Amino acid sequence: MHDGRFGFCVLTSATEIGSTKSPCTMDATEFRRRGKEMVDLIADYLENIEQRTVYPDVEPGYLRSLIPEEAPEEPDTYEDVVKDIERVIMPGVTHWHSPYFYAYFPTANSFPAMLADMLSGAIGCIGFSWAASPACTELETVMMDWLGKMLKLPEDFIAGTHGQGGGVIQGTASEATLVALLAARCRVVRMILASDPQYPETGITSKLVAYSSDQAHCSVERAGMIAGVRMKKIPTEQSDKYAVQGETLRRMIQEDKAAGLNPFYFCATLGTTPSCAFDHITELGPICNAEKIWMHIDAAYAGSSFICPEFRPLLNGIEFADSFNFNTHKWLLVNFDCSTMWVKKRSDLIGAFKMDPLYLKHGHQESGLITDYRHWQIPLGRRFRSLKMWFVFRMYGLKGLQDYIRKHVELAKEFESLVRADQRFEISADVVLGLVCFRLKGSNEVNETLLKRINNGRKIHLVPCLLSGQFVLRFALCSRTTESRHIREAWQLITQLAEEVMQELPH
Repeated sequence: MHDGRFGFCVLTSATEIGSTKSPCTMDATEFRRRGKEMVDLIADYLENIEQRTVYPDVEPGYLRSLIPEEAPEEPDTYEDVVKDIERVIMPGVTHWHSPYFYAYFPTANSFPAMLADMLSGAIGCIGFSWAASPACTELETVMMDWLGKMLKLPEDFIAGTHGQGGGVIQGTASEATLVALLAARCRVVRMILASDPQYPETGITSKLVAYSSDQAHCSVERAGMIAGVRMKKIPTEQSDKYAVQGETLRRMIQEDKAAGLNPFYFCATLGTTPSCAFDHITELGPICNAEKIWMHIDAAYAGSSFICPEFRPLLNGIEFADSFNFNTHKWLLVNFDCSTMWVKKRSDLIGAFKMDPLYLKHGHQESGLITDYRHWQIPLGRRFRSLKMWFVFRMYGLKGLQDYIRKHVELAKEFESLVRADQRFEISADVVLGLVCFRLKGSNEVNETLLKRINNGRKIHLVPCLLSGQFVLRFALCSRTTESRHIREAWQLITQLAEEVMQELPH
């Protein structure tokens, strides 16, 4: 039987159900029991995660042979599904939250955020407009203001109740970069058309040029590909700590303008993926402002650290930016996905993405009192992600979050000291936050061999980068549960394998 008020499927009697098996196998009573069991399973997994091999020992395609070729005709039992987690899923899991995981950058994980995600899934709203779920929209606006104030962002980025800017949760930093690029493209096209309405739009876009560091994440270059604009990489030098210099950007802008191109967008990076380098935005920002170039700041990893007063100077120059983004789901204990983005003028985003079909309109949208976040992003639908921020910010407090960041930085410094104490190794870039770039003194081949031995052993997991042509090992503090003993165990293993590699070298 259907309850017409809400569209819920209500099974009222055996007669109504008939002799066939009902697909609705889990009611609220069973959900309570299974939910508690799942929480126990998750808690056990995380409490014992360091006993698991951090990197899986499987070959591509391993999973297909472990499950049927087609979905079951009749429902499986919950017990059967849970048994298959260990048999099918866990053998192919890279354990990102293991204290022996040092690859890439961290992805956040905390119990308050997981509980909030459960609630978000249960509420299950699709918050494309204020009317679609007022709490989903309004909590996001307030949480973005909370976080903006933690970071001491300029008032221009705070929505408040009357500001022109504000914050929005994107899925990833890649999305934020693309959204900013598309908004910048829309803005410059409109500016040119306002002064010359007869100018063909295709002629405008064909001459647009955007810039990023040669150290920027590959998603920046990809954003240029998607947006259909040329993206030029600005060269950096080891002597400048791999940071974009103002004079280099100015020279490239002048050269491109002389060639008839129209510079319109620059993506600065604070905390690059290879080495955690910081572009000099105090130099770059005024240049962009003077040239009417949109400056977007990508601080995907490092942004979380700016809540600490000692690291906040790394964000100096933010006042020159048009948009700013970092991933709370990297280092601020808010589980994926939750990428926070601020703009100085929300009209720049809305102008690029606004679509108002009749079925999405509502009575409050022109009131000026609410935000419809579908105009701030590429997809229309959005989850209730701000619940995770609300839970984490309240249950950790600013002090707890700062302590967490500082602990990782201290552990990175401890690892750096271990590397510096061994004359066979060298540090390849300044250790500013929770990333240590290091290598064995010698050839790239030796370091490639060392990394291969490390990862093949599956006791710890690292990934490399290339700095000034040198193959470098990255040691990133990632897990919430990493302690000093894990760092020292990792270093002991690295030095042991390094000794083996060096003994195999021809004398």
